[in-house]
Amino acid sequence: MRLITVAGPPSCGKTSLIIKTCTHLMAGGLSCAVVKFDCLQSQDDVAYTAANIPVSVVLSGGLCPDHYFATNLEEAFAWASGAQCCIIETAGLCNRCSPHIKGLMAVCVIDNLMGIEAPKKIGPMLQMADLIAVTKGDLVSQAEREVYRHRIRQMNRRAVIRQVNGLTGQGCRDLAAIMAEAPSVESVTDMKLRFSMPAAICSYCLSERRIGAKYQKGNVKKASFGKTVCNTI
Repeated sequence: MRLITVAGPPSCGKTSLIIKTCTHLMAGGLSCAVVKFDCLQSQDDVAYTAANIPVSVVLSGGLCPDHYFATNLEEAFAWASGAQCCIIETAGLCNRCSPHIKGLMAVCVIDNLMGIEAPKKIGPMLQMADLIAVTKGDLVSQAEREVYRHRIRQMNRRAVIRQVNGLTGQGCRDLAAIMAEAPSVESVTDMKLRFSMPAAICSYCLSERRIGAKYQKGNVKKASFGKTVCNTI
């Protein structure tokens, strides 16, 4: 299964972009599933369901959503096991976290309205991404888009950068073509995060980077993902 992490600040257009991209992937013959990690509440499952995309939305509550992501990634992978492509959408609320995993495709979504200094503030979530999708470019001038792209390139010199529009779907076919080439894996156990997470109160707070229940200690909260994808597609 292709496992792709999609992270970005709130309201930058992640969900709309993923829906449009998954539509192209499914049209190309790849079955898709989405796991959405959020904090207090989310209505995104309604949008995914309306687009006929299997989805499981889980809420971290008082825990950091990216710590919650790491402690539940094995279970999320098992839930999506009936799909050919699983996209993990995570909040990335503090901009410091990096939910990206070594060896798997990592996507960061940011928008042109965040401010010219935003690429410097986002941290590993952007700096370690393989693909950076920039949204809301239709609301700024061409000159502003070019300057913003330059600031992104200063922080990440190797990533593919694409301008996309999550509302109209412009550019999402290109993203789908790139995601279709994502590497496949049979398990996420023992894979490593690309960057250690900020300190809190679990094993990942102490710089643990290996995925798997046997590495998890402290305040670990497990999610309920419902029926496996193979029973719902």
